[in-house]
Amino acid sequence: MIILNEQEMWRCVSLDEIMGGIERAYEIHRAGNYVMPDRYVAGRDGNLMLYMPCFIDGAVGTKMLAEFPGNPAKGLPYLSGLMIVNDGETGTTKAILDGSVLTAMRTGASGGVAVKYLSAEHASSVGMVGCGTQGLHQLLFACHVRPITHIYLYDAYRKDYGPFMEKLRAKLDRPGIEITPCRDTRELAEKSQILISATQTTDPLYPDDEKLLEGKCFVAIGSWRPERRELPDAVSRLVKNVYTEMPYACEESGDLKIPLDTGVLIMDRVKYMEDLIADCKGGNPHPQNATTWFKSVGMGLYDITVADLICRKAEELGIGQRVQW
Repeated sequence: MIILNEQEMWRCVSLDEIMGGIERAYEIHRAGNYVMPDRYVAGRDGNLMLYMPCFIDGAVGTKMLAEFPGNPAKGLPYLSGLMIVNDGETGTTKAILDGSVLTAMRTGASGGVAVKYLSAEHASSVGMVGCGTQGLHQLLFACHVRPITHIYLYDAYRKDYGPFMEKLRAKLDRPGIEITPCRDTRELAEKSQILISATQTTDPLYPDDEKLLEGKCFVAIGSWRPERRELPDAVSRLVKNVYTEMPYACEESGDLKIPLDTGVLIMDRVKYMEDLIADCKGGNPHPQNATTWFKSVGMGLYDITVADLICRKAEELGIGQRVQW
């Protein structure tokens, strides 16, 4: 069995390889060649434990995450957890990975894939609402797939952007990108062609202003519970379709459930990234309005495809701590 920490996981794979793992997850999901129960969530006193098992050919993955909102005030991560990878034929444990690092990797890459297929190829500016671990990795992948020259930041709870900006610059593979904090989300939306959000808000982040939001590419990563919502009704009215991972997202996320319940959005306009990607690769891209939107709630297939890739590369490269039971 291999145990891999954060540094070892990143040594195993490139950004392109991680995004390839996400596209493979979409292919597997579209083909139906998997077993993935709905995410199970247990909670107490506002703290949540998330369990995400998934079977694919050759491997089984189970991610366990702890979401404890009070942790940052204690100097601890908001999210922590483990990813366990088992052999698909024998069930024996092959590897244990850092679950929060894997989540950042695969979620960042899913946003990167969305930016790749839904944003203008020449897009040079991106705005990020929510400057935490997820926000950092969303920007990392967005800058990898588009010629970004300007990054704009907003975080309702952050007064000092210095540490975040320092971490971001250290991870970006392209020097010279200008990074600017904004006073509010209106300013951020005015200046950005791509708008990414990774928050746990229950109220829309942006003004409900079609003129302000028209022509933007939205990637909404946070607010994955029915009562939480990042985007206003204006986005539902502006887009031709919203893209997500699976039908369950319409029940799990308020970003979809609330506008569907009120009639601002209808199910005929909810589409799936796996179909968009398959059609684009087949030479039949989906017609889009100027405004586009990807809503992510995540899925266990992301975790196991990326974790399995990391495990195989770790074996090839001799990376990680080998443990004998």
